[in-house]
Amino acid sequence: MTLDISSAPIASDTTDHAPPGPGGVRARWAHDLSASLVVFLIAVPFSLGIALATGAPLTAGLAAAAVGGIVVGLFGGTPLQVSGPSAALTVITAGLITQYGWQATCAITLAAGLLQLLLGVRRVARTALAVSPAIVHGMLAGVGLTIAIAQLHVVLGGSPQSSATANVLALPQQLAGPHPPALLVGAVTVTVLLGWPRLGRLPGRAGEFGVRLAKVPGPLVAVAAATALAFGLRLRLAHIELPAWTPHALVPALPHGPLAGVLAAVLTVTAVASVESLLSAVAIDRMSRRTGDLDRELRGQGLANLVSGLVGGLPVAGGAVRSTANVRAGGRTRWASVLHGVWVLVAALALTGGLRRIPLAALAALVLVVGLQMVSFAHIRKVHRHREFPVYLITVLGVVAFGVLWGVALGAGTAVLLALYRLTRAHVDVVSGADGSVTVQTHGPLTFTAVPRLSRALAGIPAEAEVTVVHDGSFLDHAAYETLHSWRTGHQATGGRVSMVTRRQDDEVLDPDGTVRAGSSPGPHRCRAWTPWVGHHCIEQQEDPHGRLLDGVRVFQQHTAPLIRPELARLAREGQAPSQLFLTCADSRMVTSMITNSGPGDLFTVRNVGNLVPAPFEPGAADDSVAAAVQYAVEALEVRSITVCGHSGCGAMKALLDGVHERPGPPTPLVRWLRNGRGSLDRLRRAPAEFAARPVVDVVEQLCITNVVQQLDQLMANPAVERRVEEGTLRLVGMYFDFATAQAYVLDRAAGTFSPVEAHPGATPAGPAGAGPADPAGDTPERVNEIDRVPCEGGEEGPQLAA
Repeated sequence: MTLDISSAPIASDTTDHAPPGPGGVRARWAHDLSASLVVFLIAVPFSLGIALATGAPLTAGLAAAAVGGIVVGLFGGTPLQVSGPSAALTVITAGLITQYGWQATCAITLAAGLLQLLLGVRRVARTALAVSPAIVHGMLAGVGLTIAIAQLHVVLGGSPQSSATANVLALPQQLAGPHPPALLVGAVTVTVLLGWPRLGRLPGRAGEFGVRLAKVPGPLVAVAAATALAFGLRLRLAHIELPAWTPHALVPALPHGPLAGVLAAVLTVTAVASVESLLSAVAIDRMSRRTGDLDRELRGQGLANLVSGLVGGLPVAGGAVRSTANVRAGGRTRWASVLHGVWVLVAALALTGGLRRIPLAALAALVLVVGLQMVSFAHIRKVHRHREFPVYLITVLGVVAFGVLWGVALGAGTAVLLALYRLTRAHVDVVSGADGSVTVQTHGPLTFTAVPRLSRALAGIPAEAEVTVVHDGSFLDHAAYETLHSWRTGHQATGGRVSMVTRRQDDEVLDPDGTVRAGSSPGPHRCRAWTPWVGHHCIEQQEDPHGRLLDGVRVFQQHTAPLIRPELARLAREGQAPSQLFLTCADSRMVTSMITNSGPGDLFTVRNVGNLVPAPFEPGAADDSVAAAVQYAVEALEVRSITVCGHSGCGAMKALLDGVHERPGPPTPLVRWLRNGRGSLDRLRRAPAEFAARPVVDVVEQLCITNVVQQLDQLMANPAVERRVEEGTLRLVGMYFDFATAQAYVLDRAAGTFSPVEAHPGATPAGPAGAGPADPAGDTPERVNEIDRVPCEGGEEGPQLAA
């Protein structure tokens, strides 16, 4: 296992091992203050650029940034999300200003905020996440292209047109006669913006110095460099204008025009701002390994838009750029966002002289790059992999050609048509065997639209033939069912035999040679594809364990690797970010991924003989490997829980009871290691652990569960664990797994007993009910363990043990 030390910094012992209290609060404030300054330096040029692109007063961008930071920071449900002017709303806002005027646009923003508040109160935030990702990514890409095309005119020294189509048509003429000073300033801005993060890749000491420099926000450096160049060369350029905020300009005015158009504008701003904010909130929660309140976040966004509309600001939404910068800069609480808003407000009131020196071409170049970065090739690959690229493409073209509202509507219509098309794409294959038997295999949903194709296939089967109909488990509607049932009755009446089989992918069988056969293949060596590790009757592999191992690797490369390769590639790029440390025994029967329903990147796992956590006070038995793994998991990976999992029939516990660790003579490595379990033996004599619902089978089992409780106590001897537990950011979980019954038990720390983890309602028990684990027959498994899945970083799900 390779530890990605770069994924998270390990703080020094002098700070991270300090006890909680005022020092911890001061540390969080220091992190929040530092992060707020970083986000502020990004937000100022970005907000000015968005305001420039919309045609609104430039002060509107700063007002929206200040309101978004302070209001959403205080009242939002995602503490580390930073809100402000939205790039996705740029085209919409520009159209509203052109059609209704600036003050009417402020009124629309206010109305959208009220609607967001209402939706947040009605707790419908998660319904916004039902929008197809292809439509969301397509909308963002279309908006990004529209922004980039418009701002390219400003970089070339011209002015953007009223629509994306007009901008594209006017671009050749603009390219033929650019304004050299504006082009120079824009080129410098783009060069610095793209090259600044790459300073750390320089060789030698230059790279080390570049890493330190790259910590300064790139947008700030780019705009500052362009401004210094224009000032130093005395270039004649258009600069930003910051009009003074006057009371009469802050009063929203009712829009003039058809009521239907105004309502559509309010709904559009509400929908786009809400979806962008909620999607960004989910992404930031996963990145920061927290769980936010989406309904509260929607209410916070609504309140911010209401205030922004009142004070003359742009529409507000959660921003991925600012929020990501906040997390990476070390923001710990919502005060990082609030302080960033305060700094923006101070800058807008006190630094207007310096801001007026910024060339418009520099801000336009900044927004141009941001717009192009909204076209994500990673999103395109993901959409293509899920066969939704037509939806993405139609949405992009619709947004560019007709605007956001029509583009999203066209994308949604395309998604519906594509779903209907796939619903009718059922395949029916008829395969005749050498013995005269016939196999009819269906693939895809069998609906009324597939009945003609199904009837033609069934009509061609010879009478009296032995037929096996294999359905892949997809949807089967009433019309298709009646067709199959009627044909089966008629075929059997003529002397034929028909068997109906529903075969899902996980019912395929895997032969020892690695071939997959979807059916009852003959031969003594068959095992399910999802259990290649089962001790089946594959005699050849048992005689050659090395060959069995290599066969397993070959099967993985052939069948499993293609399925998980994209996820492993993502983990290779982004590093690991597990939410839990799972400490268990090295026993070969313990399959951690099986009993926790986890996958790559979910668990940081430590295994040793007896699932022991050596305590620093154990004389002569010190071991740093487990303590090092725990410290790395707690400090660098910032896991949210540590689970110590024991199991039935543990050989280490039997050895402790037999006194192996006390035998005379020079101690072997195993004897020295088992001495770490002496605390468990002592606890067994003083306060043995018990089950809540059944008696223990024997003293070995009682020591196994007592050992789990003892190791949890010894974990608290680690200063990093103690600090996180007392802060309430780390949870310790005790778990016991009984092999004979495939039953997991979780420790109730308050009661001091282990209780069985129940299956989800409606789940099928693994064996007959009534008998417990102590049944000597061993054929009475209790209900299987329950694993609740929760969102985690990168868009994936991770396991969480449910007590």
